[in-house]
Amino acid sequence: MDIIEQIVSGDVRTIARILRDIDDEIPSARDILRRLYRYTGKAYVVGFTGSPGVGKSALVDQIAINYRKAGKTIGILAVDPTSPFTGGAILGDRIRMQRHFLDPGVFIRSLATRGHFGGLSKSTSDMVNVLDAAGKDVILVETVGVGQDEVEIANSAHTTVLVTIPGMGDDVQAIKAGIMEIGNIFVVNKADREGSRQTVRELMNLIELGARRRNGGNWEPQIVETEATKGRGIEDLYGAIEKHRAYLLSTQSEWREVAEKRAGIQLISVLRDQAFKTILKRIEECGDSMDEMVRKIVDKESDPYTIVQQIIAKALK
Repeated sequence: MDIIEQIVSGDVRTIARILRDIDDEIPSARDILRRLYRYTGKAYVVGFTGSPGVGKSALVDQIAINYRKAGKTIGILAVDPTSPFTGGAILGDRIRMQRHFLDPGVFIRSLATRGHFGGLSKSTSDMVNVLDAAGKDVILVETVGVGQDEVEIANSAHTTVLVTIPGMGDDVQAIKAGIMEIGNIFVVNKADREGSRQTVRELMNLIELGARRRNGGNWEPQIVETEATKGRGIEDLYGAIEKHRAYLLSTQSEWREVAEKRAGIQLISVLRDQAFKTILKRIEECGDSMDEMVRKIVDKESDPYTIVQQIIAKALK
């Protein structure tokens, strides 16, 4: 059976192998992604973002249970910090989601950021496409947890869930700084803690302020209180996600807008990656040395801006 047929049929070993090749940037993976793309566009992607320690993994774990009860197949991509020793993912999320390991309807993959900013790995979108083509109904993406830099998930998911907890003033400050605009659903997790209602009120005020500034779109962001480790509020969160999904499907213009945004961010990502590799290859072909360029910058014989212009000029010849 052809590798594309194996992936589309849901063969777990083949899926795991291509995801590994994508993460390791094996050249042959690019051709497989190209051939797989025609099978994508059916999965619903839900992104979970927020600062470290707010309980994103526990929420993903619980939401996966609800979708499995509804008969949906699940793909989970958990973006972990990069190990400073191996360069791989620190597999905390796999440890926390052990209950799903024996469930053939759930596929879990941890991946490292490897220095990529925005809360996601460079290969996240490609992996989403593989799981989509493999027939997963819902794909849950958990970002690494770096605070207000995690806006990239809004361009990769249909529904973005922003998670916070009571007593983290920095979280609310981050929301004020711009994350507020990416959340479709806001979760106050660990709601048994003191200050939960205050956090909810602050979010309500921010949502109201955002509604006054928002141009177009009638979705009113939802606020859900949860205690993920106890399962409290999970049904409400599941309901809010499905409500947002129904809203997008009922307003084709917004569904189209989300689809175009997702396609656009992936196009830019692939273009950036391929352009960078092409330029590096061109530098090698011209006999230039990155070390020598760095030396010139350090010794003030040149500057980064001039050198980049020279590199691009050579690459375009």
